[in-house]
Amino acid sequence: MYTIIGGDGKQYGPISEVDLRKWITEGRLNAQSMAKAERDAEFRPLSTFPEFADLFGIPAPTSGIAPPLGVDSGAREATLQKVKVPAIGLIISAVVSLLMALWGLVTISSTAEKMQQLETQFQQNPQVEQMMQQMAHFFSGPFGVANMIFQIIIAILILIGAIKMLNLRSYEFAYAAAILSVIPCITPCCGWILGLIFGIWAMVVLGKAKSNFS
Repeated sequence: MYTIIGGDGKQYGPISEVDLRKWITEGRLNAQSMAKAERDAEFRPLSTFPEFADLFGIPAPTSGIAPPLGVDSGAREATLQKVKVPAIGLIISAVVSLLMALWGLVTISSTAEKMQQLETQFQQNPQVEQMMQQMAHFFSGPFGVANMIFQIIIAILILIGAIKMLNLRSYEFAYAAAILSVIPCITPCCGWILGLIFGIWAMVVLGKAKSNFS
């Protein structure tokens, strides 16, 4: 949708692109008529809008997005192939960690029950029984909930970073995700084992690919 400034100096809109094209064809608007799209902050001549270039006989800009300055398209494609496997591996490890952490959060109330069952095996040892009670309270209480939420957040960050790596976007975020994936105890065990393998792989690849990120 667009807003225009008419010949009387007043603003009119919102106007659809179809209606705007019709008005240009009818001669009610010309290349110097001021307008702005919803995405624009200021008014500018209609001749500067690529979508109306054909109506004013202006060559339309070539399609496609040019790669960032200083980035060779061939090198970028080669880098995409190199990061593909470790990035997908990190995505898988992050999903595994996320699902395990969510499951742990849902079933955390049953942790105390399992610990109580273990207590019965140590009734002859008051010290061990007391320790088991403390552990049950610790892991099924506020700390256990906070730990699971923390693991969920870390898994989501790794997932986002791996996706960015797969698309060669935000080098710093991608590298940070690779580092997080190799740190023990901040993700569930199975997810961390996968993350350790692919995280180290990703850091090696990323160390040689910074210039090809955008």
